[in-house]
Amino acid sequence: MSLFQLALEVRKNAHAPYSKFKVGAAIRSMNGKIFVGCNVENAAYPQGICAEAGAITAMIAGGENEIKEICVVADSPVPIAPCGGCRQKIAEFCTPDIPVVLADLKGETKRISMGELLPHAFSNAHLPEE
Repeated sequence: MSLFQLALEVRKNAHAPYSKFKVGAAIRSMNGKIFVGCNVENAAYPQGICAEAGAITAMIAGGENEIKEICVVADSPVPIAPCGGCRQKIAEFCTPDIPVVLADLKGETKRISMGELLPHAFSNAHLPEE
């Protein structure tokens, strides 16, 4: 199955009773393993989890720590892009050249690099040395 198909499939499991906006994400790690996530809303709104964050958590729990490619799927009239917080989360685990595939329910609508999606990302290079 392609990343798009996996993201589309996991999107069906999203828990989005408040926004009704279901999102699915699929990550391929550098070792070729695939991890998926979907958004999980909570009545205490800030406590929800984005699909991308869920997929990253699954990747880390699965023993991987580097993203090779990510696909995000939602029912949106324009290509769905990760929120700002998820852009930073994705950037933590990849290089600026990795592809981020933005898709609607019919398929890929846009392919963009992580560096284009989040230029000048905050990284460990910005932290003081010990």
